[in-house]
Amino acid sequence: MRKIGLIIEREFSERVRKKSFIITTLLMPILMIGMMLAPSLVMLYSGTELREIVVVDKSGTIAPRLSSSEEVLFIAQNDLSKEEACSTYNAESSISAVLYIAADVATTGDVQLITNTPSSPVLNDLIASQIESIIERDKLLERYDIADLDTMLRDVETEITINTFENNGTGDEESMEAISSEINYILGLLFGVLLYMIIILYGQMVLTSVVEEKASRVLDVMVTSCSPFELMMGKILGIASVALTQIAIWALLILGASRFLVPTLFSSDVVAANDIMMEGIVGTLGDVGYMSSLILYLALYILGGFLLYASLYAAAGSAVDSVQDGQQFNTVIMAPIMLSLFAMMAVVNDPNSPIVVWASIIPLTSPIVMMARIPFGIAGWEIALSLTLLYLSFVFTTWLAAKIYRIGIFMHGKRPSWRELASWLRIK
Repeated sequence: MRKIGLIIEREFSERVRKKSFIITTLLMPILMIGMMLAPSLVMLYSGTELREIVVVDKSGTIAPRLSSSEEVLFIAQNDLSKEEACSTYNAESSISAVLYIAADVATTGDVQLITNTPSSPVLNDLIASQIESIIERDKLLERYDIADLDTMLRDVETEITINTFENNGTGDEESMEAISSEINYILGLLFGVLLYMIIILYGQMVLTSVVEEKASRVLDVMVTSCSPFELMMGKILGIASVALTQIAIWALLILGASRFLVPTLFSSDVVAANDIMMEGIVGTLGDVGYMSSLILYLALYILGGFLLYASLYAAAGSAVDSVQDGQQFNTVIMAPIMLSLFAMMAVVNDPNSPIVVWASIIPLTSPIVMMARIPFGIAGWEIALSLTLLYLSFVFTTWLAAKIYRIGIFMHGKRPSWRELASWLRIK
C-alpha cells in the first residue's frame, strides 16, 4: 500500500497543479448552477413584448372576434388586400406581422402570418387556437342550431392545473411537499451528462497517461520498484482522487448556492405571485438536505463508474504504443457509455420503464442512467443493488485489466489483436 500511495500522490499532485484543473473546477459549478436556475429565472423574470398584428380577414367573420392580450394586439384592416397590407405595414412600421385569413378558411384552413419580426411557435399556436375555436363554434351553430352556444361554452370551460406533491402518507396538502417533475428531469439530465463527461474525461486521461509513460519507457523503470498491479491501481486511484477533489469543491459551491443564492433570487413574494409549480422548483433547489443527498449519490456513482471504466482504459493504454492505436479499444469501451445516454433520454417518459430500470442496474450503464432516475424518487433497494453490482464489477474488471496490463506495458512496436488479448488473460 505504501508504493500505491506514492503513485497516487504523484498522479494527484501532477494534475491538480495544472491550470486546466483550476479553471474547470471553478467554471463547472457556475455552469451547473446556471443550468439549474435558468429555467426558473426565465419563467419568473422574462417578459413578452407586445406585438401588433394587422388582420386582413377575407372571410369577414374571424377578425372581429379575435381576442387581444398583453402579448398580442389584433388590428383589423379588412378593406386592404394582402399585397396592400404587406406594402403598407412593412418592416419600417411598428407592426409586427400581417395576418391574412382566406375567404374559404373554414374549409381549407388557409391562414398566412407574414412577419416583419421573428415569429415563435407560441405566437403561432396562440393565433391558430383562437381561429380554430371561432370556426368550430360557427360550424356547431350552422349544423346543430344550438341556442346560447357561447353561454354554454363559457359555463363548461374548465382549466386543469396538475399540482404534484410527495406522498408522506397523510394526504394533507399543507404537510406534503410540492415537487416539480420538470426540475427533477433537469437535475437528472444534468447529473447524467456530468457523469458522462467525467468518465470520458478522466478515463481518457488514464489511457493517455499510460500510453505516454509506456512510450517514454518510464513504466519499464517504475516496475523495477513496484508490481504492474500496484502501478495500475496507483494510477487509477490517483486520477480518481483528482476527480473526487473536483466533486467536493463543486458540492460545496452548489450547496452554498442552494442555501444562499436561491432564497435571494426567489423571494417568498416572487414565488407567491406564481403558480405552485414554481413553488416546487424553488423548494427543490433550496432544499440543502435533498441536494446533499443527490451530491452524495453523484460522488458514489462517479467513483464507481470511473473506477470501472478507468481499469478498462488502463488495460487499453497498456496494449498500444500511441493514443491513435488505442481508438480500436476506445470505441468498444465507449459503446455502453453511449447506450447510457440513449437510455437516459428515455427517463423523462417513464423513469420506471423496464429498459430504463435494467439500464440503471447493469454496471456498465448504471452510473449515468441511475443518476438520471434518482431525482424522480427511486426505491432505496434499487440504488443499493445498483451500487453493489457496480463496485463488484470494478473488482472483476480490475482483475481482468491487471492481467492485460502486466504484459501490455512491456509490449512495444505491435498492436495486439483481440485474440492476443484473450491469450494474455489465460497466462498465469
